[in-house]
Amino acid sequence: MPRNASNHPTEFELEILKLLWTDSPQTVSSIRKGLADGGRSSAHTSVITILNIMVEKGYVKKRKLGKIYEFWPIVSESDVSQIMVGDMVNRLFDGSAKHMMLNLLDQEELTADELVELRNLINRKVREQKL
Repeated sequence: MPRNASNHPTEFELEILKLLWTDSPQTVSSIRKGLADGGRSSAHTSVITILNIMVEKGYVKKRKLGKIYEFWPIVSESDVSQIMVGDMVNRLFDGSAKHMMLNLLDQEELTADELVELRNLINRKVREQKL
């Protein structure tokens, strides 16, 4: 049975986007090097195929420079993370951000500084809702 189409990047696409968010534009060769540095060895043709799919999906743009192409992201890291987190909240926690946050707090060891930062963010959200 085929997988349902996803409205967010695949794992491989996300690896490429992370490279492009860090440094853009990049060529296929530089992307392959970045993937290899991260422990993922990929054939040149595989990377080109994925990049062309990403162009079709509207994640990246490409420009031809002589015999090579340069690629850069047209979706932001923030937009992608919001979509992916929203999908996770809907699929795993039946749309409850509260349940997701409680689960994260139970699972993760947070430092005192991180807890203070989270408290400040929550307090800011409370103030914004009162306006």
